[in-house]
Amino acid sequence: MTERGRFITLEGGEGVGKSTNLALVVEHLRACGHEVVATREPGGTPRAEDIRRLLLDPVEEEPLDPDAELLLVFAARAQHLARVVKPALARGAWVVCDRFTDATYAYQGGGRGIDTARIAELEAFVQRGLEPDLTLLLDMSMDAAQRRLDSRLEGQGEARDRFERERGDFFEAVRRAYLARAEAAPERVAVIDAGAGLDEVKAELLARLDARMDAWR
Repeated sequence: MTERGRFITLEGGEGVGKSTNLALVVEHLRACGHEVVATREPGGTPRAEDIRRLLLDPVEEEPLDPDAELLLVFAARAQHLARVVKPALARGAWVVCDRFTDATYAYQGGGRGIDTARIAELEAFVQRGLEPDLTLLLDMSMDAAQRRLDSRLEGQGEARDRFERERGDFFEAVRRAYLARAEAAPERVAVIDAGAGLDEVKAELLARLDARMDAWR
């Protein structure tokens, strides 16, 4: 019988460096001999990516209702789990995902103020007990993260998406919600100081990852 693969997620607010560090994690795991599927949420499949565009598009003529936003997030997640995550884990591959349900509790729960009990109901319905084996939470101050985000967008010639346009109090609430999740599940969530230098962040992240991999052996 094939051993189930591991499910690793990277979390954090805007501008904390998830994309860069996800590539580092994927490269490290592949060097260790694992088949690795790199993916993201919302998105990860063609239909889920369509939903992602709906979520990120800052259409001012029709603001997206918070409940609709929450349901779209879980609709994309259901498709992603069915088509990518669960099949990969079942064949023994390791899945590394840019955001998962912790982001829902942070953005829709903390940022939007949606009751976490409602989020938990959808989590149970869609995920049926599936959760990450390890979550690497990249954390830094909101002001520093916003400066980093502005620098990245300017360098790429891109405008802010619907979430990136939120006010500072929204991002502070997102950060608080993330840290509360980490405090409630220290065996799963490893908090990484994303405000340190790039080499220090990479070293801490890989140290946390290697320690967890040793424990799984």
